[in-house]
Amino acid sequence: MNKIEISKQYNLEERTLQFAKNVALYVQQLPKNISNLEYGKQVVKSSGSVGANYIEANEALSKKDFIMRIKISRKEAKESAYWQKLIVETNDEKYTQDGMLLHDEAVELKKIFSSILIKSE
Repeated sequence: MNKIEISKQYNLEERTLQFAKNVALYVQQLPKNISNLEYGKQVVKSSGSVGANYIEANEALSKKDFIMRIKISRKEAKESAYWQKLIVETNDEKYTQDGMLLHDEAVELKKIFSSILIKSE
């Protein structure tokens, strides 16, 4: 199993891209069963949405639009953490380390977006 490495980058667009990529690679390694297929789809969608909405925020036409997109990014990061933890808790221990690294990165991204919101409002 490939080990996931989380890079604490300052470029948030790149960091969210790496997060979504790492989630996708992690999900591909999971055993193929009903719960992993469903949870995997959910976490891949939400993790990709974190960065996509952040990019949209950076292209926002107004402050209101910027804030809304950052709120969506935060929500998607929170959702990613939820699905990631569910995957970890329903699979063998060999998936725990990488899974929790991804969970922790989702939580950290949520905190970053919360901080951006506080400074923007």
